[in-house]
Amino acid sequence: MIDPYGDSPPLTDEQRAVVDLPWDSRLLVTAGAGSGKTHTVVRRLDALVGHEDPEEALEAGEILVLSFSRAAVRELRDRIARHGDRARRVRVQTFDSWAYQLLVTAYPDEEWAARSFDERIRAAADAITKGAVEAGELGSPSHVVIDEAQDLVGDRRDLVETLLDRFQRSCGFTVVGDSAQGIYGFQIDNPAERAGETDRFFAWLRTSYDDLVELRLTEYFRARNDEARTALALGARLQDLAGTRESQEAAAATLHAELRDRLLDLPGLGDLADEFTLNTLKAYPGTCAILTRDNRQALAVSELLHEHGVEHALKRSLQDRAVPYWVAELLRRAESSTLTEARFLELLAGIPLPAGVDPQRCWRSLRAATRRTGRGLVDVAAVGRLVAQGRFPDELADPESARLVVSTVHRAKGLEYDRVVLLSPPSVAELRKAHDGLDVPAEARALYVAMTRAREDLYHVTGPDTSRIRRHRPTGRWYLGGWRKHERYGIQVVSGDVHREQPPGTYDASLSAVETQAYLLEQVRRGDPVTLRMRHALPAGPDQSPPYDLIHRDRIIGEASERFRRDLHAVEMISRSWDVTWPTEIVGLRMDTLETVAGSTAAGSNAGLGGHGVWIAPRITGIGRHRRGERAGEEQA
Repeated sequence: MIDPYGDSPPLTDEQRAVVDLPWDSRLLVTAGAGSGKTHTVVRRLDALVGHEDPEEALEAGEILVLSFSRAAVRELRDRIARHGDRARRVRVQTFDSWAYQLLVTAYPDEEWAARSFDERIRAAADAITKGAVEAGELGSPSHVVIDEAQDLVGDRRDLVETLLDRFQRSCGFTVVGDSAQGIYGFQIDNPAERAGETDRFFAWLRTSYDDLVELRLTEYFRARNDEARTALALGARLQDLAGTRESQEAAAATLHAELRDRLLDLPGLGDLADEFTLNTLKAYPGTCAILTRDNRQALAVSELLHEHGVEHALKRSLQDRAVPYWVAELLRRAESSTLTEARFLELLAGIPLPAGVDPQRCWRSLRAATRRTGRGLVDVAAVGRLVAQGRFPDELADPESARLVVSTVHRAKGLEYDRVVLLSPPSVAELRKAHDGLDVPAEARALYVAMTRAREDLYHVTGPDTSRIRRHRPTGRWYLGGWRKHERYGIQVVSGDVHREQPPGTYDASLSAVETQAYLLEQVRRGDPVTLRMRHALPAGPDQSPPYDLIHRDRIIGEASERFRRDLHAVEMISRSWDVTWPTEIVGLRMDTLETVAGSTAAGSNAGLGGHGVWIAPRITGIGRHRRGERAGEEQA
């Protein structure tokens, strides 16, 4: 008999204790960084579905698995595919994706796609109390698995507590988390409330369930040498931060100092702009992450690397849901309302796919997401609706497969890399001078999380100057300023800054939408330089800038969205009496990815792109620099 786990790491005694508990257990697992948490969860799911006693075994549909980020969901799905012999049909979702699906099913007439993430989370909690879960297609769950539980704060914590409360008599659960890695308390605006959020969910579990079983995973598997294990010994103390707000801050300041000292005692790479450091990053064959404290540092690091020709990806926000470009091309090429597996794979074979995309996995996921179609078929129109409604499967989100990644610590949460390079962190005293109301425990946890992402190498490096990158609080965008308050030399671009309502190439009779789609597929790649170029000098509205075309190698591939024009106006308009000289070009921007977007069905048909209302659009990233008037073609100061 073939052992289905033959190529899977054997379970430790600690992990086996987690895996073997019956389905109706109420279990809280504290799992430190690199302790094999994901592997244990996968084997736990397999045991729940494949229990030797048929009366103790659960159906895959009876298990609900929720995690904080799409990165964590993707990792769980990948591990299940590789090592989950019987749990392959268990559905793993983010809290946001599950909440949206619940609302769409319970209240289909509402425009949930137009609501914010937090609004949907609050509405889902209310729907749970009104019986929406048990009224759904799968009914009430028999077992709930909550991954990355330390990140449950605010509305998401309320959602999970409401869910577990609703089914406390009939449902078991497995909650996995680590207080030392709770770094999302900043989502709570009130500093006094924020201090207690990290452990609040765990405290609720302990007081709500007399039969709660608590287990720990204490062995470490990620770190392969002493250098990568530098921070691990301090994890237990970070887990046990307690007491008054003042005592927590004092203990956290001590831990931050110890972590910082341990990091700075490791070998450094000098200055990030040094030729030796840049060549080291170019030559390193493994996966590498440069981790920053905030988005401002990440933008500055990415800009520096681009200037020196170092290929990399700037990691997106955890809530950015880029639907991969191949979906639009698949639907455009489909000539029938449904696709068999053979036809689906044939069409995908003719589309240039990004590295890491498994056609069989794409088929399985879309088949499951459109399961009402009929046996062995994918409903083409249903796939288009998944895109339009923001319900495209998380596990098929656009892969981020770059060898070198620049990311904030928060966006790298739950991930691991062969080599990690941290910008040399300032002390708590230095941070307090620069940031009012500093959350010291959060700073200590963030540094711990950053230092525990490495498998092998952990370095520190001096980062670029960020003093001219400033935050425009009304829009939330970063911009390049000068020494004088009114000076504006550049602006950040974000997801949604390229027009999506109509296909690229439809506003100008001289352009062809079909040819533009082909150009995007064949010629545009991640990291390519792009420019926003003013089409004409007339503002599009009273609170908007003039329109801008998106240029790639002197070819128009899109146009700036209304939101970008509005935000550019807000950043540039110092006062109502201010006479703005609009930038002729915004240069230094980069291609992030190509994505499938949904717009008007009529617009797609009229452009010759089929009747599904989806097409390929570019997504751009970075902080651009303004060129004005006669100085277009030459970077301004």
